[in-house]
Amino acid sequence: MRGRHVSTAVPLALAWAATVVYASLFPFAGWRWPAALSVLDMLRLPWPRYFIPFDITSNLGGYLPLGLLVALARLRHGAGRWSALAAGGLAGAALSYALEVMQHLLPQRVPSLLDWALNTAGAAAGALLAVLLAALGLLRGWQATRERWLERGQSGAVALLLLWPLALLFPTPVPLGLGQVGGALREWLFDLLTDVRWADAITNWLDSAAEPSERLSPLAESLAVALGLLAPCLLAYAASRRGWRRLGLALAVAGLAAGATTLSTTLNFGPDHALAWATPDTLVPGAVGLGLAAALAWLGARAAAALALVVLTSLVMLVHLAPTDPYFAQSLQGWEQGQFIRFHGLAQWLGWLWPYAALAWLLGRLGGAPAARG
Repeated sequence: MRGRHVSTAVPLALAWAATVVYASLFPFAGWRWPAALSVLDMLRLPWPRYFIPFDITSNLGGYLPLGLLVALARLRHGAGRWSALAAGGLAGAALSYALEVMQHLLPQRVPSLLDWALNTAGAAAGALLAVLLAALGLLRGWQATRERWLERGQSGAVALLLLWPLALLFPTPVPLGLGQVGGALREWLFDLLTDVRWADAITNWLDSAAEPSERLSPLAESLAVALGLLAPCLLAYAASRRGWRRLGLALAVAGLAAGATTLSTTLNFGPDHALAWATPDTLVPGAVGLGLAAALAWLGARAAAALALVVLTSLVMLVHLAPTDPYFAQSLQGWEQGQFIRFHGLAQWLGWLWPYAALAWLLGRLGGAPAARG
């Protein structure tokens, strides 16, 4: 008996909820119980003394996608419209209240009743939008299109593909080169094990394990760019039926890559340098990757998943041989002085973890039952 279909909105809602938690509790430092604050006082949210336009718009906009996705998930799983509307609004209200209460424990954050009201209103607006989309029949149209392009039960792959351009917003060691988490892990382990007697040998090794200081060779960098574009294409193939529609998926991946890289360059170096990434060293390997994706469009879904595992593993190995983006420290200074540093840090985590989440999905794909023939 087939398991119940899980809507793509479910993993996307969870991912967006994680985004909200990250943005609300950043920088996760200085946790303490405020002096003379009782448990009852913790549960009360004060009204703010001043209003910041950015906070108002971000509180409304930040929770709208959450309400939308929760309501869409309920609708896709057979709930009525009123039930979906209530679920989206209540999910946003409950999450926002929990996070506002937790902000009492962070010296750099200020809990606010107004923030909770705006967050709840944003989630309710998103849920209402989902109900309107359902009433207009747009959800049925999306589902019909999805079933023509993708195999049933591949919501995890769809969520990964939608998160991929967000992961590209963080500066990468080479264009499209996600997954460079080794340096951060080394620093985290070093800080964790410092002054631990039995771990002296480990900390000495971590201290001596220097980060690569030289750029990849031109051939290795070109290979990384080509693999960086080919990997999400093969991930899409692993979730889709073979045929000409895969060419459209590959072109969509290439378009997302160009758009996300342009936006990343704009955010980090300014609009005047938006297309600084579009050099022959990037465009030619990208075209090679797109050509390989087109040539492989008629692979079976499981064969595409197996090849995607090889491509992603090779990509991760290559990016760990490259130094960290030399311009990142300079660009980060501008972010640290503004409101967007929380979202920039989130993009960093996505850029670090996306390849490994994709690898986990592909392993599950290969370990599951064979897909229906497309």
